[in-house]
Amino acid sequence: MKNKKENKLNWRRLDNSAKIFPIAAGRKYSTVFRLSAVLKEEVNEKILYQAVNRALEQYPSFKVRMKAGFFWYYFEYNPKKIIIEEEKDYPCKYIEPKTNNNYLFKITYFKNKINIDIFHSLTDGNSGNMFFKEIIYNYLEIAHKNELKEERKSRKIIECDTEDSYIKNYDKKAKGNSSSKKAYVLKGKKIRFGGISTIHEIIDLEALKEECKKYGTTVTQYLTAVLIYSIYEANYKKYNYKGSKPIKVCIPVNLKKYFPSKTISNFFSYITLEAEMQKENLNTFDKIVEFVKSDFKKRLQEQEIIKTMSANVKLGNNFLIKIVPLPLKKLLVRLSYIEIRKYTTITYSNIGRIGIIGKYKNYIDYFLMLIAPEPVEKIKCSSCTYENKMVFTFTSILKDNSIEKRFYEFLKEKNINVEIESNGVLDDISEEIK
Repeated sequence: MKNKKENKLNWRRLDNSAKIFPIAAGRKYSTVFRLSAVLKEEVNEKILYQAVNRALEQYPSFKVRMKAGFFWYYFEYNPKKIIIEEEKDYPCKYIEPKTNNNYLFKITYFKNKINIDIFHSLTDGNSGNMFFKEIIYNYLEIAHKNELKEERKSRKIIECDTEDSYIKNYDKKAKGNSSSKKAYVLKGKKIRFGGISTIHEIIDLEALKEECKKYGTTVTQYLTAVLIYSIYEANYKKYNYKGSKPIKVCIPVNLKKYFPSKTISNFFSYITLEAEMQKENLNTFDKIVEFVKSDFKKRLQEQEIIKTMSANVKLGNNFLIKIVPLPLKKLLVRLSYIEIRKYTTITYSNIGRIGIIGKYKNYIDYFLMLIAPEPVEKIKCSSCTYENKMVFTFTSILKDNSIEKRFYEFLKEKNINVEIESNGVLDDISEEIK
């Protein structure tokens, strides 16, 4: 018999952002992101299974499956058991519902690492992190029952809901501000057989902050500038690009910083920086970092954020789009999706500091975040911070890892200590750059 929480989740609409992902998703466009926790001990599968089930009781909005309606997909309660497996595949791969008991997230582990891959329709990176931290807390409390007994008693579950905060907060009168310029597309041959290269650059946070102070930037601004510079040096110039398309970097923005919301559903927008490399003569890092600071300031204004968010909501609420049957929606969206992606060179998502309380810190080394690359956006970047470690991650379908190398070399030139880890899909980068 279902409890009250389960009854509440018999049926639920997808939020405004979530609507598009199941229509566009597939093996080439998985729209999946991953969070990982690297522990200081080997992972016990039985304990992990208990931890995930406890987290699902605490956050029942994740215990759902997706069903197709006449016009849109929707969520309903999932009565099946969660599956826990040892990691065998590349990260951020398309989650096949039939092999995952219809869950929209996938839990895997390998040695001392716990992973959660999440289909973006379910939630965004910040709310996904909330759920994942609950799994980690539960795991450590079960594994170290006596040591964390008092910690568990004092720890509180963060209250949240599943409202569509887009509908609640968008401005019906706001006009869109999207660019019509197509972006520079990264050049290079792709890894065969659907392979994904992951390269983690573990950065000394204190040294990075000191360097940011010299340029008067935030950490996100500084690393965005390093990323653009690395693309310019290791791809744009390397392949002798003579066109005028800008390097466009998409930066997701957490809307909870701008609007009051407790939703655990998606609630994010984005800004897109447009670096006109030739037109603006952005041929040095100093010029690029000044451009980034200026463009961030212009695009991160609250009114600009509202414009972008509201334009997307109005599109989803358009009467003509609403009445198109789902099979036709899927056909139209998939035909246009590749074209839409040509307006971004690369995405960089920084979910910031992952805060862990009390004695739980003693059992965790660091966290990772990864985003699925795509046929057009061949590299995607992400980062998160834990204690004094910031991990900047490249996920790529390109054989050429020159951008990752140049990024590493630039930080080392600035006397910032960086350690490298990779999944070894390409020649071991950690050996090549020593």
